[in-house]
Amino acid sequence: MSNRFRSDTNEGEVEQEVQPDVKEKAELPRNFFTVLLTEGVISKETASEMMPFIIFIAFLGMIYIGNRHFAEKNIREIDKLNKEVKELSWDFKTLKADLMLKSTQTEVARKVDTFGLKEPVEPPKKILVAKSELIK
Repeated sequence: MSNRFRSDTNEGEVEQEVQPDVKEKAELPRNFFTVLLTEGVISKETASEMMPFIIFIAFLGMIYIGNRHFAEKNIREIDKLNKEVKELSWDFKTLKADLMLKSTQTEVARKVDTFGLKEPVEPPKKILVAKSELIK
């Protein structure tokens, strides 16, 4: 068995070399990092040696971001508590003013009058006891 296709092309046509499809080398996009790693100062080996340090820096960055979120959460909570303290302070002042008003003599007299008690009109009398009566 001979290669029939090859023999047919040899007879009538000019032989064209059929090359298998060779995939061209994939071309990398041209950006800062590819230029830096291929043509620049840093080689692939150096970049791979720096990976622990880069991971460490990324870890520190994540801790920094987490700390920032924690601090903002605490600030929001402090503001919320400050507002609550102000409201409670206003309530205290209002209740204190109401108590001061209700404890005046005229207000007490009005409240007691509803129970049927009367305010004495004459001043209280002083009772004097002699020393001889105390010893008995």
